[in-house]
Amino acid sequence: MMTFTLKRLLYQLHRWTGIAACVLMLLWFVSGMVMLFVGYPKLTPWERLGALPALASTVSPAGCCQPLARVAIPVDAREIVLTTVAGRPAYRVRDGAGRPRLFDAGSGKAIGPASVATALASARAFVPGADAHYLGLVQEDRWTHSRALDSHRPLHQVQLDDGAQTMLYLSSATGEVLLDAPRAQRLWNFIGAWLHWVYPLRNHSTDPVWSWIVIIASALATFTALTGTLAGIWRWRFKGRYKSGARTPYRESWMRWHHVTGLLFAGFVCAWIFSGLMSMNPLRIFDPQGQRPDLAAWQHGTPATVRLDVTPPQALNLLAAHGFHAVELEWRVLDKQPYLLARDGAARTRLLMRHDGQLLVREQWPREQLLQAAHRLMPGMAAGSEWLRTYDAYYYGREPEAMMGAMERRLPVLRVRFDDPQANWVYLDPYTGTVALGLDRRQRAGRWLFSFLHSWDLPPLLRAGPWREGVLILLSLGGLALSATGMVIGWRRLRTWWRARLKPV
Repeated sequence: MMTFTLKRLLYQLHRWTGIAACVLMLLWFVSGMVMLFVGYPKLTPWERLGALPALASTVSPAGCCQPLARVAIPVDAREIVLTTVAGRPAYRVRDGAGRPRLFDAGSGKAIGPASVATALASARAFVPGADAHYLGLVQEDRWTHSRALDSHRPLHQVQLDDGAQTMLYLSSATGEVLLDAPRAQRLWNFIGAWLHWVYPLRNHSTDPVWSWIVIIASALATFTALTGTLAGIWRWRFKGRYKSGARTPYRESWMRWHHVTGLLFAGFVCAWIFSGLMSMNPLRIFDPQGQRPDLAAWQHGTPATVRLDVTPPQALNLLAAHGFHAVELEWRVLDKQPYLLARDGAARTRLLMRHDGQLLVREQWPREQLLQAAHRLMPGMAAGSEWLRTYDAYYYGREPEAMMGAMERRLPVLRVRFDDPQANWVYLDPYTGTVALGLDRRQRAGRWLFSFLHSWDLPPLLRAGPWREGVLILLSLGGLALSATGMVIGWRRLRTWWRARLKPV
């Protein structure tokens, strides 16, 4: 009797929660298929760097040798980069709180908040030959929810008259282009990522109301999928048949197709909806715990206090002699050793450092120096290291359309595992001298419960290319059919319920 009552309760819960959940699931399946090919607007490193001129064409010995020493760099500066903004060389300096400021590379004087003229000049330099129309300042809109943009708000919004009708968002602090959104990408996103992530309900980069709406909606959909799977299994005759001769008890076509598609695609639908819930990190269950790798100790110095004694023209000439044409120079420190990180228009890198008093250009940091510095991340806890020449399950690249498609993932990379209570792993990029990725036990679990279940993003599957996408589309169509039949059934049930309430007693 208790078993019958429990089953009856689950049937009723599935029926009534499914009315709302099927609408959500149908929207998620449609938008998810779009997201396989069109991503949320973002500016990738290769797009940003590819739009910059070679520094050698803008930097002169007379105008840029000494100003760095005269720049009023904050004592807690964590970033000093020589770049080009609106066609002029400038130092971008970021203080300890993450606030960016711009200094003229020729005079060393601070450049105030970016003007409208600076924003328009930067926009025209980003797409040469395109006319630019200034649209105003935007604090936040549907394309600019990323928290990475917070230190640059409000944002200058500029419309380009290029072939793609690109919308640009630029920093009000520095005037640099931060995000590009072509018209086609914006239009597809209305049924893609913007819809998938329920961004119509999001108002700020940090929005707890939106977060909890998505968490509750995802939990509801997960519950509906699980109870539907149980109900479908219970009602299916694995042995024998119903009087109709079928294995399903439903004679009505919509109910029959809902039952059959539910059984065929139940595993995928449950995993996919559940992993969407996990993407929201409910109750912060995947937040790192305990001791974290100490990045300050890894660097053991800051570019504000320890800098390589070389002028930009000297550095650029040396790089050019090695066939490398830099568009940015960044002052960095690793284990008390200052160096320059140079990037070209294709996001390739070179390192400038001194060794035995000689200024050298290197492609990578030596492994021994990386390991020596790695011990500072978590002293006394290094358990082992491996030089990876292929991607593993945690460190891998994604296509630009993906949510993490702007992350740089170079190979080879040095993976260091620590034997601390949280079992931290770090991946050290020898091309830049930075920690490319750090994960503890909880974060690695989140990778499997969200990324893998949601995107099938294991490196071997990603290499399958169209085959992976084809299978995901086929499964998504199955989920779409399940959701659509559920919507029809739910609408009929609501209509019957409503008519019964309106019927005179």
